[in-house]
Amino acid sequence: MNKKLITNAVLISSDHAGFNLKEIIKKYLISKDFKVQDLGPYNNDSVDYPDYAKKLSKKINDKKFGILICGTGIGMSIMANRYKKIRASLVFNTKTAKLAREHNNANILVLGSRVTNKNNALKIVNVFFKTSFLKGRHLRRVKKFKNV
Repeated sequence: MNKKLITNAVLISSDHAGFNLKEIIKKYLISKDFKVQDLGPYNNDSVDYPDYAKKLSKKINDKKFGILICGTGIGMSIMANRYKKIRASLVFNTKTAKLAREHNNANILVLGSRVTNKNNALKIVNVFFKTSFLKGRHLRRVKKFKNV
């Protein structure tokens, strides 16, 4: 694992189910000197996750990565991956976070607040942002995503 961060600019968003975990992760990232842009919501009132996945996905670029959080992560993952150049990966542990970056060049980390506890989530975030894309044979495969 490369110790250098892949970015220090992170967009973060959630739905109401992911709000509390979003706030914990945001605070953690800020303490690590990340530039965090919170795209909402700003409280845990009921909202529709597709709206927040869309808002974040449209702002992702080569220098900005994102984190999306909902109850299971499934809905956010499905919605985010509808956008061009998005490689949103729903992960459950540090191994899947590492592989999402190394093999798939994931640019959005998706977490499920109802299936991932706070300590595990912070470990996942740390691994995700310290893991580089391996390129090589994986680059050939990721390039094929554009043809879909």
